[in-house]
Amino acid sequence: MTHHRESSFFPRWRSWIARALLISLGVFLLPGCSLLPSFFKREAPRPGRTTLDSPLIVLPARTLGNYLVVEAKWDRYGPYHFLVDTGSTVTLVTPELVKRYPGIAPLRPIPQVPVKSADGATALLPPATLRRLELGDALFENVPVLVYNCAALSAHLGVKIDGILGFPLFRETVLTLDYPRSRVLLTPTFNAPLQPGAAIPFNNANKKPLISIRLGDTSLVALIDSGGDAALRLNPVGLNPNFATPPRAGGLIATLTGDSEQQIGRLADTLTIGNYAIRKPLVEVTDELSAIGGGILQHFTVTFDQERSRVTFYREAPEPVTFGAVRSVGISFNKTPAYWRVVGVVRNSPAEDVGVRTGDLVTRINGEPIAKWDFRRYEQLVATADEITFSFLNGSRESEQRLKVFSLVP
Repeated sequence: MTHHRESSFFPRWRSWIARALLISLGVFLLPGCSLLPSFFKREAPRPGRTTLDSPLIVLPARTLGNYLVVEAKWDRYGPYHFLVDTGSTVTLVTPELVKRYPGIAPLRPIPQVPVKSADGATALLPPATLRRLELGDALFENVPVLVYNCAALSAHLGVKIDGILGFPLFRETVLTLDYPRSRVLLTPTFNAPLQPGAAIPFNNANKKPLISIRLGDTSLVALIDSGGDAALRLNPVGLNPNFATPPRAGGLIATLTGDSEQQIGRLADTLTIGNYAIRKPLVEVTDELSAIGGGILQHFTVTFDQERSRVTFYREAPEPVTFGAVRSVGISFNKTPAYWRVVGVVRNSPAEDVGVRTGDLVTRINGEPIAKWDFRRYEQLVATADEITFSFLNGSRESEQRLKVFSLVP
């Protein structure tokens, strides 16, 4: 998240892959957001041909952490699972999907993007065109994509992920992310109904979901980033924010160019989006673009109308949004089906106190094999338990270590 590379495309994709895999409770996913101002001057790839065979398409979605994952089936190989990422300016799909539905090469292909794999090797994300992608009664044809192996994301979420749907894919639709009901809605732009809630204009001419928000009495611009797990990622330059809990070192965030330590705290000021208040929001401090992530979005129904350059936030509950404490055992993991590898230990945490080190392998949690612990189950355990017992592999032997769960941010 914090390590910049001088390229208008590279930071965005470094950003997506880390951001999409980041867990605020300290479980290691992958890279985090990084957006340069120059990037927003570049027009995003067009979505190809879009056909909606219904005036209202309702897509059931699974809520995994703070992400919405849509399931779709249009051939015998499905169902397919896609993560919706409004912070991404291009769609990513697996090599298998591109091989199954190769499209005609576009006149202006997406440039290749260099990424760093888990073993440290550098590879390129090649551009391609997906001939068809169906979401219920919505058909997207000749979609410009980048080819990315989603195995690490799939292992983390416990669901096979076939792609990440970028914001430009929905250029010719009205897209609604209904977090409270775990569903995604698509309607034609010409048939867009009036939406209740607070309508906010996009703050740029290139259809990027950048909006004006307020922190206390100060206005700032932030990206609406449904592919980000955090509540608020804040660049404090020029803002002088007031903190109820000053930022402290959190879990490790892996990026495509290296690892960085999360800085997480709690603001004293109220965040205002339209006429909705978020009191004392949790915040990740960044030197990149400020962004509203799934930690806040999950409390709203959010409708994006790119034709009219506006987004509408709606929340049934009248009271302000509030956040409880961030709980952690102080370890960040890189997950595989057989074991979780420790990639970071929070300073002055119970894990550091008992000698947990980077590179240690966890094979069991509370006596159960690691394969039985998916994203949601582990998240719920950290949120409710006072102690968690981890089994660490030492050669061919296992040893147990009981770790206290503590408030990383009260």
